[in-house]
Amino acid sequence: MKHLKPSSRLVSLDVYRGLTMFLLMAEAAGVYSAFSDYFSENSLGGFIIRQFHHHPWDGLRFWDLIQPFFMFIVGVAMPFSLRSRLKRGDSWSDAFRHILKRCLLLFLFGVGLHCIYRDQLVWELWNVLVQLSFTILLAFILMRYSTNTQLIASLICLVLTEILYRTYDPAAPFVKDQNFGSWMDMILMGKINPGGGWVTINCLPTAAHTIWGAICGSLLLSDKTPMEKIKPLLIAGAVGLVIGYGLHFTDITPIIKRIATTSFVFASGGWCLLALAFFYWFVDMKDNKGWTTFFVIVGMNSIFIYLFAETVGHQWLKPKAMVFTNGFLSPIGFGEHLVHILNSFVTLGIMWYLCYFLYKRSIFFKV
Repeated sequence: MKHLKPSSRLVSLDVYRGLTMFLLMAEAAGVYSAFSDYFSENSLGGFIIRQFHHHPWDGLRFWDLIQPFFMFIVGVAMPFSLRSRLKRGDSWSDAFRHILKRCLLLFLFGVGLHCIYRDQLVWELWNVLVQLSFTILLAFILMRYSTNTQLIASLICLVLTEILYRTYDPAAPFVKDQNFGSWMDMILMGKINPGGGWVTINCLPTAAHTIWGAICGSLLLSDKTPMEKIKPLLIAGAVGLVIGYGLHFTDITPIIKRIATTSFVFASGGWCLLALAFFYWFVDMKDNKGWTTFFVIVGMNSIFIYLFAETVGHQWLKPKAMVFTNGFLSPIGFGEHLVHILNSFVTLGIMWYLCYFLYKRSIFFKV
């Protein structure tokens, strides 16, 4: 079997990242909320659209995988970025200083987003970018060590999480707003998440997603044949699903995305690995790249479009687009629900075109 050149750009990774960011853009544009208002709760459409909203507590929906995908993909890209820096003459220390700067910016962006959400200065640490600032730093440091060491470190993060929650309340460790994570939030911020149950300490267990991604990135960079690369991804993905769902259905540790229980990290990590295996097989191994540009365009400016979608896109572009969508469509008989659906797609299209505009001019915002 022929080898794929390790130096070749992995289009599959760009597609995986771009599709994930496109789905996040669609949320900011209001696509899922618009369809939620359109379909009745008990219909097939209602069931499908619920998969694009977080599970209220214990259980797993498709949308609960988006953040793990994001954090895992960042990890996969890290060995490629490090190799590029080392090839151009940077030392590991130079790369480490860059990572420190990047993590600081991600932390500030994450805190800043909450200020924008609240329309006031607040100290809140629940955003994914804040978590990434920790997981990236830890994964980068561990990249200097063997795969086994990285795996052990990721498992320590999960075991430590399990111990902390169970030690805090042995009788009921995973109760919403009454768990170790919420207690830590009271220490760190003097508040708990209003209504959602999210906790800052999620950065500890979800570090496993980024660490596992970095291990996979190193595997994909290796001289192994494509099948020698894809088999460990499939096996590890299956193991993750068995452990995660096994812990959940045996009532040992429930799958709860909002506090990133160990069962959630294993189950979502399994899906991350299987998704990477699929994209690598379908896009790079089978050379199905003709359709990929649509998503690659988005993935090339992932952090920028995330910040844009969460601020300007959701808070300004969406309501301003409605001025025109409603103005043209309501007079000719379009109902309110349909207008909202079409407006969400107009907003999404404008955001995608912004990515296309930047891509065509080779403008890429790097953190």
